[in-house]
Amino acid sequence: MTPSILGSAIVYFALVFGTGFALGTIRTLWVVPRLGVRYAELLEGPFMLFAMYIAAGWIIRRLPSSSTASTRLWVGFIALGLSVGTEILMGVFLMGMTVAAVFTHHDPVSGAAFLALLLVFALMPWFRGKSVVS
Repeated sequence: MTPSILGSAIVYFALVFGTGFALGTIRTLWVVPRLGVRYAELLEGPFMLFAMYIAAGWIIRRLPSSSTASTRLWVGFIALGLSVGTEILMGVFLMGMTVAAVFTHHDPVSGAAFLALLLVFALMPWFRGKSVVS
């Protein structure tokens, strides 16, 4: 793994996580009281998907060795590790949850969508690289 892969993964994570943090604030303060947790989280999903798509394309265009699928997969899965690690740290230290509770406190429907988005997050640099690099 080269430093450019790690740096790209960190930037990809930061862009998408920052977007999620901003949207999460809006969701929690204004959307949840009006629609409930499930619908608020489901409404947030398409915006996060768009953020992933844009961020992954931006990163791939700047990654020197982005022509290889393995490089793009490394970026996505390292970013996923950073995301999951951050979710755990925030849940445990900011919300007082156990590690298990971090993963089980979600609504069944929106939680499943969240898990699917995590997989998409990991694979998006690979997917975007196919169209950006070609």
